[in-house]
Amino acid sequence: MKSKYHQLKKRCFEANLQLPQLDLVIQTFGNVSVVDRENSCFAIKPSGVPYPELKAEDIVIVDFNNQVIDGDMNPSSDTKTHAYLYTKWNTIGSIVHTHSAYAVAWSQAQMGIPILGTTHADHLVQDIPCVPPMRDELIKGDYEHNTGIQIVEWFSENALDPLEVEMVLVGSHGPFIWGKDADSAVYNANVLEELAKMAYLTLQISPQAERLKASLIAKHFQRKHGSNAYYGQK
Repeated sequence: MKSKYHQLKKRCFEANLQLPQLDLVIQTFGNVSVVDRENSCFAIKPSGVPYPELKAEDIVIVDFNNQVIDGDMNPSSDTKTHAYLYTKWNTIGSIVHTHSAYAVAWSQAQMGIPILGTTHADHLVQDIPCVPPMRDELIKGDYEHNTGIQIVEWFSENALDPLEVEMVLVGSHGPFIWGKDADSAVYNANVLEELAKMAYLTLQISPQAERLKASLIAKHFQRKHGSNAYYGQK
């Protein structure tokens, strides 16, 4: 008998399989979750399961209090971070956490990714932020839950809108990315890794490379996302 969450599990499973295909994860690292607002729960990859062995029925359904409500495996160790973000930001539909090499390198350097070119400006109008490494007392506490708190508080303190900035680096850790649905979140994760790579290579060529000028930032963002956007097909 199929689970009542069969379609939710399927969407989550298919999204998770895209991570190794896009070279965004190694080994069993990383995860995608997909939320079901109507039933106040979300689907997430089980912890430590190799991607080639993952099956749709392995996906775990968890409520916003981190209680497993469907599934036989332990959910991802990052589940509490996902749950906290879903409860605080009710506009997001899916979350991705990866250990992609270039994004992690910026995280380990504890640096945001500067907006250097139009590819970056096609997606957001500012640097990709990097949240400082977690304080010791929070590390010793409920670490994954506190990671979610750390991200949300940073966005609040810096007046960032998660609908406009759909990606963040957690210092010394790695990226968390989200979107309106699983496809959008995985797309954003792929874009983040490429932006991290482009910025790294640019600064290797020219350490004094300047940020993209404001007029180009505005032009490229507005032509894709503005009220008079003309990129793509109608």
